[in-house]
Amino acid sequence: MSVHFAAFAGSYPGVHQCPDSDKPEFAFIGRSNVGKSSLINAITGHKSLAHTSNTPGKTQLINYFLINRAWHLVDLPGYGYARISKTKREKWRKMVQDYLVLRPQLLCAFVLIDSNVLPQAIDLEFINWLGEMHVPFVLVFTKTDKKKVDHESNILAFQNAMLEEWETLPPCFSTSSATGQGIGEVLQYIQHLIEQHPVVEE
Repeated sequence: MSVHFAAFAGSYPGVHQCPDSDKPEFAFIGRSNVGKSSLINAITGHKSLAHTSNTPGKTQLINYFLINRAWHLVDLPGYGYARISKTKREKWRKMVQDYLVLRPQLLCAFVLIDSNVLPQAIDLEFINWLGEMHVPFVLVFTKTDKKKVDHESNILAFQNAMLEEWETLPPCFSTSSATGQGIGEVLQYIQHLIEQHPVVEE
């Protein structure tokens, strides 16, 4: 799949405000500073479609992007922010969880994992919750271009940590927004899912 059209389509405070649509949706979510906005820009081929920032927590709503006028890329608020109030953190958590569990148009959640660090408990807890809720997901390891880091060992360590709770691993992608590594594979997988699932009827 190639992206020839990408545009911001709206921001919504909760799943019940999200638009009625017959288009499949693919949600992107990850821990603070995992490189989510950069990856979205790399996938869509637009340098500033999603706003990048060094300050965690910039994504505070459910943000929709229309891709190829055929499907929605959904940018979800991340998890693990230390510099926000407990009340706001709980509000974000409920907003994200409600979307992931209740949105029938969602075909897959793309969970971003920083390949520069060893397995983080908060990532594993979130993934286990997705499994408990039967939310389909894949893992997208980010920032594989960073030098002086053994990304393969970190990725293997994460997969081994998952296998302590899981019998099998979900599909995994190694990506770099800077070099373009893995971007084509992610888009190919999205195309595969679109072809395998019928259009959602409201």
